[in-house]
Amino acid sequence: MLELGVGFSFLGSQHKVTLAGEDFYIDLLFFHVKHRFYLVLELKVGKFKPEYLGKLSFYLTAIDKEIKLADDNPTIGLLLCQSSNKLMVEYCLSDMRKPIGVSEYKATAGALPHELENVLPTQEQFQHLMDTLPPQKEEDE
Repeated sequence: MLELGVGFSFLGSQHKVTLAGEDFYIDLLFFHVKHRFYLVLELKVGKFKPEYLGKLSFYLTAIDKEIKLADDNPTIGLLLCQSSNKLMVEYCLSDMRKPIGVSEYKATAGALPHELENVLPTQEQFQHLMDTLPPQKEEDE
């Protein structure tokens, strides 16, 4: 997350958005204080799939219509996948009007010092943790 740079405020993981009586959970939500925009970050284990962009676009619209203030800049989306096909991503983004980016992440398990390899969760364990996080409670509750 250090790669995001200075000025980001972390608003939560599995950030709950309720629309039409249904709950949806954004993997990671940030707000850039200086430039006044929300950043929706979706994390996917495995390779890129076109349907991931539909979900991310939905989240951007939800934040823009339900949370963003009138003087805030448009919400930005970033999809992080383990791997992606550049041509497929280009086709999916070619008509996209929303500010969305797709990037790959690299597993760092092999790059960790030997003494730390067994301390951190595996990729599968981390995904399981992300999938089973309880929804965050609203401050009003």
